[in-house]
Amino acid sequence: MRKAFCFLSLLSLTVFSTPCVMAQSKKIEATDLPEHPFQVDYPSGSQLSLRLRSGDIRVVGKDNNQISVRVEARDTERARDVRVFFERFDNSAELRVSGGPKNDLKIVVDVPKNTGLFVRMPAGQLEISEVTGDKDVQLHAGELILHVGDPASYSHVDASVTSGGLEAPPFHEDHGGLFRSFQKSGNGKYRLHAHVGAGDLTLR
Repeated sequence: MRKAFCFLSLLSLTVFSTPCVMAQSKKIEATDLPEHPFQVDYPSGSQLSLRLRSGDIRVVGKDNNQISVRVEARDTERARDVRVFFERFDNSAELRVSGGPKNDLKIVVDVPKNTGLFVRMPAGQLEISEVTGDKDVQLHAGELILHVGDPASYSHVDASVTSGGLEAPPFHEDHGGLFRSFQKSGNGKYRLHAHVGAGDLTLR
């Protein structure tokens, strides 16, 4: 019976937190995250695109070869509507998180520590920590906190805000107001691009 279920799920390429298909499917869709957190194997050193809904979101690097998404919510019934869509390509993947209540919801996305990130999010609070690799992160409105690690590990850094505050102690930068930005070059191997439209950008 379980083999039959896995076969049917594989044909549809759609799964709701079913481990038997995760290792084989290129496209995975999941809901009901309060009861069944999303998890899929993903190799360290790969590139990952994150398309995130607005809200309170944390992206954390972990010492394993997996991507996981879990939610913490006051109203777990409404949080079941949070939807994850994952699509795997040859050397990269895209993860989209959408739906669910607007307030009283925290989403945590765990990724392999060594991951190149491309992140886009409309609004809210986004914090990225413990991730080593290229980072291209943009937030339209809200607060972006990006833990950069060793500043010497970057070959190029550019950070900007259209309106708001820009603090980057590791790079000895502190600005506020309209159209604030800075660029740095170095001898590292990674590139960092961070932008906030309206709000605050902090590089730690």
